[in-house]
Amino acid sequence: MPAPTNKLKSALRAGKAQTGLWLSLANSYSAELLGDAGFDWLLIDGEHSPNDLQTIMQQLQVLRFSESSVLVRPPVGEPWLIKQLLDAGAQSLLIPMVESRAQAELLVKSVRYPPRGIRGVGAGSARASHFGHIADYTATADAEILLMLQVETRAGVAALDDIASTDGVDCVFIGPADLSADMGHLGNPFAPEVQAVIEDAFRRIIGHGKAAGVYMANPDYARRYLELGATFIALGSDASLLSQGAAQLKSLYA
Repeated sequence: MPAPTNKLKSALRAGKAQTGLWLSLANSYSAELLGDAGFDWLLIDGEHSPNDLQTIMQQLQVLRFSESSVLVRPPVGEPWLIKQLLDAGAQSLLIPMVESRAQAELLVKSVRYPPRGIRGVGAGSARASHFGHIADYTATADAEILLMLQVETRAGVAALDDIASTDGVDCVFIGPADLSADMGHLGNPFAPEVQAVIEDAFRRIIGHGKAAGVYMANPDYARRYLELGATFIALGSDASLLSQGAAQLKSLYA
């Protein structure tokens, strides 16, 4: 029995646009609710949200039967943390703040078993292999891991071709908020200079045969990015939906 098929990886390889939502509330109950909302994917955020290994695993558990694919973003791209997340059952990872080919190559090795990588061989007794019931897990897991690398600084953009051409990288994701701040436009990812860099990044990423992704809650810009060939679009977060929904409800009775 092989590792489960990663349908998000297959969809991106086929060039099918996939839109989804950040899970920032660090709560399995709200994650389960959104698992029935019909998004192509949901991402459990560990970088800017109060998630740890336990809360991430709890959300993976409640989303096990969701039609939405599930990704995890750790706070940093450390091999030891990646190993824990993979053993906990994550199949798709988004790694923040990638700025070089060397970093990209290390991250690729971190999601692969030896001899092609450095992932520790311990999933036989972990959730990833259904606690040993997936007998061929270690032989088949590498092929079903989706590795997405996040470029969100000028240094990352300068190394974009090196990062995107690294074998084993499936998608390069542009982070407009951090990128715009690093370019001197803090709080304004819509500055023309920033948008020009983002659009050029899409062309370069796609030119290397990789999927291009981005976070964009503005519908007009999100549609523009899809037209440019980006296939992985984050449309917002659970926290923003709750906050905006509360404000809209309150305004009805103001």
